[in-house]
Amino acid sequence: MSKSLVSSPVIKRLPRYYRFLGELERQGIVRISSRELSEMMGLTASQIRQDLNCFGGFGQQGYGYNVKELHSVISRILGIDAGNKTILIGAGNLGKAIASHIDFNKRGFRLIGIFDSNPEKCGKIISNLKISNMNTIESFCRSNHPVCAVLCIPKDAAKEIAPKLIELGIKGFWNFSHYDFAVDSGKKIIVENVHLTDSLMTLAYGLNNTDEEEN
Repeated sequence: MSKSLVSSPVIKRLPRYYRFLGELERQGIVRISSRELSEMMGLTASQIRQDLNCFGGFGQQGYGYNVKELHSVISRILGIDAGNKTILIGAGNLGKAIASHIDFNKRGFRLIGIFDSNPEKCGKIISNLKISNMNTIESFCRSNHPVCAVLCIPKDAAKEIAPKLIELGIKGFWNFSHYDFAVDSGKKIIVENVHLTDSLMTLAYGLNNTDEEEN
């Protein structure tokens, strides 16, 4: 199947497969069946087979999946070794936490620059990178050619800077700004919006709409 025809839900499950298979590999497990993997992941065995068949046949009947091989294949599919050059904009609490605690190198990215509009933050070091002033971002992008931007800035600021970043060659956004992109540049731009409060409210719904009766 062409990668362009793979559905979004399948793509969103690939990181989970990668994570679970990585854990199995660290445990020294050589092979696993779709049934065993389904019990671990809370999916059906049929769903797992259908998902993986989108990218070719990997399992053998009566044998299952070779854990190391499948983990490596999914790594290539996801582009874990791509090292996409990435900049982070907004060195507030969220930006600092992401730069400090997310291992970009193991997720297909390489963080090469951090920017903030607050002069008091500029020059400070986060994750071995010096925070630069936003007024230097254009020259930085033209010299270093990043392709991805992490936005940890307010909604209005993201709305203003996003078109400029696209013109500077940014092709993908990991967007924490709550600004919902409407890209009209004619370019193919990939946006992964992260709404942490949406996730929290989904949890609230689950807690407040349980079918179990309290004693």
